[in-house]
Amino acid sequence: MIYGDGKYVLEKREEQTLGRPKVKQAQGTLGADEVQHLKAILDDEGVKAIVTQKMPELPDDAVTIREIESLDAQIDHGGTLQHFTTVRERVKTRATTGMDTYVDNGARVQKALNPLIKWFDGMEKKSKSDLKDGKPQYCVPMNLG
Repeated sequence: MIYGDGKYVLEKREEQTLGRPKVKQAQGTLGADEVQHLKAILDDEGVKAIVTQKMPELPDDAVTIREIESLDAQIDHGGTLQHFTTVRERVKTRATTGMDTYVDNGARVQKALNPLIKWFDGMEKKSKSDLKDGKPQYCVPMNLG
């Protein structure tokens, strides 16, 4: 969650056991240059055009889901809210190749998403030492006091 004044809450959530997420959070404030860089990424026409695609369907020979990675974005474009979700699943199938299969509803928009994902990866690395155990907020606005 990034507020207009640059304050942010970074939440990293992993869920090894269904219904028992482990959450780490960091809070801080972005500098003016960082805010402008993020705004430039979000104002890109490729990003503005992204909408949620149909969720990926598991292959008929799927045995188990090994990993799910999702991106759920809500972007305020001057009062117009854009919301999209991408889901990428790594699936074990009955295929004898030993290779997992990937299904991804965001592959089509990956090129437009790459700068945003790279930006968030940088934020995560920058905030790594500040991450503390927390409760999931699911990007709901918080009182930062």
